[in-house]
Amino acid sequence: MTALLSASAISKSFAGVPALREVSLDIRPNEVVGLIGENGAGKSTLMRILAGTHQPDSGTLLLDGQPVKLRSARDGAGHGIGMVFQEQSLLLNLSVAENIYLGQEDRFIRFGLMNWRAMRAAARRQLAKVGVDIDVAARTSELTFAARQMVELAKALTLEEAVSRPLVILLDEPTSVLGGSDIEMLFSRVRSLKSRASFVFVSHRLEEVLHVSDRVYTMKDGQVVAEHQARDVSAPQLHQIMVGRGLQAAYYKEDKQVPPRSEIVVDASRLGVEGVFRGVDLQIRAGEIVGIAGVVGSGREEVTRTIGGFLTHTSGTLRIKGEAVHFRSPEQAVRKQIGYIPRERRVEGLVMFLSIAENISLADLSSVMRGGAINYGLERRLAGEWIKRLHIKAPSPDIACRKLSGGNQQKVVLARWMTAGSRILVLDHPTRGLDVGAKEEVYELVRELSSQGVAILLISDTLEETIGLSHRVLVMRDGAVTAHFDAAPGHKPDQVELVRAMV
Repeated sequence: MTALLSASAISKSFAGVPALREVSLDIRPNEVVGLIGENGAGKSTLMRILAGTHQPDSGTLLLDGQPVKLRSARDGAGHGIGMVFQEQSLLLNLSVAENIYLGQEDRFIRFGLMNWRAMRAAARRQLAKVGVDIDVAARTSELTFAARQMVELAKALTLEEAVSRPLVILLDEPTSVLGGSDIEMLFSRVRSLKSRASFVFVSHRLEEVLHVSDRVYTMKDGQVVAEHQARDVSAPQLHQIMVGRGLQAAYYKEDKQVPPRSEIVVDASRLGVEGVFRGVDLQIRAGEIVGIAGVVGSGREEVTRTIGGFLTHTSGTLRIKGEAVHFRSPEQAVRKQIGYIPRERRVEGLVMFLSIAENISLADLSSVMRGGAINYGLERRLAGEWIKRLHIKAPSPDIACRKLSGGNQQKVVLARWMTAGSRILVLDHPTRGLDVGAKEEVYELVRELSSQGVAILLISDTLEETIGLSHRVLVMRDGAVTAHFDAAPGHKPDQVELVRAMV
């Protein structure tokens, strides 16, 4: 069977650092191809070459067996290749219909005027393909993330109207911030669309890849190292291939979980934010990791943002190292040695166009100031030390953070707060979007910080991670704490116990 789209011996380097090394793969008609690998394995670079946004240094792309050069994303779209990005490419200030036909508006212009009725009718037809009923006149910012993901998919399917060949749709981490029911809805749409398109599905969640894919390619260090039929391989086997070691109980480094110290550094009593959460009692000792579990809307995110200075509490008291505080900004929290690791590291955590060195020193410029000016040599040396210590994969401290993989970006955020001398860390989904190998490195860092006496407040994507990392777990529901669990090594609570208190 001739592949719709093939990569043959594709290689690509950036600033002399190889990202892809003679990568070959096939995307056949009416199939879902899974693509997995650790952060930095080359998945995103390969996807962008397939879409036309990057061009290979060597190797060939083949469409229906014939060589083709894709010079831009528009060029790729003209050949029926669309991409749904992890960060989403929608413009939130435009309507759903405008986003679906962004760049294709001339189709609806008659005598110099836009035919909005025709555009909206066409947008409704596209949304019908993915089986969702959304008001096409609504501003996209009003939609949930899951609904926006469906709009992205509908937007990609508009290519059917411009090309005569089957589509290839590239899905880059489409489930990274979706819940269970939303993920299953997306998978249902992908399966139903296989009769009219082929898909490449990139995800760090191995079970999801096996659930939705027909074949799976595994990448490591810029190369394809394995290809499997999804039915013939398991998640632990894929993990072994990706990182060279098995997925074991020691994944969360429980053997390195040491008892916390006696000093209470965070003490919240009856803490509340009007209309959001209420009556929260929370203590964190030096060296202790306290996890908060709960469903979306339980109030757990807002508790962490209150400790981090993003929300101001309206009731109760908050004491940091015995001193009553009333934060009105994150800057005030930083002055109390509180660091915040946000879930959206690309938006809140880093200045993406700045270098590693500049991002690391950003929270405490005094550490690199000499004579009233920034000492750039000192800044670079400091960053170099963190690159070595945290094993950040980067050719130099001068490279922009936007060029790093997600796992390496997260390490830069951690390095920043360690440079600033933070003794309290708020970890808001610290491993979101990271592969299993990068997660394990983050867990190692968290354990190291805990052993050094850093107090840590954690919320996570999974109950397993929350339980595995924490000394204690609080459960929240409807803005209130409903249960407390000790989580000593070897005596971790069962997920079912937590779920009972969550729902």
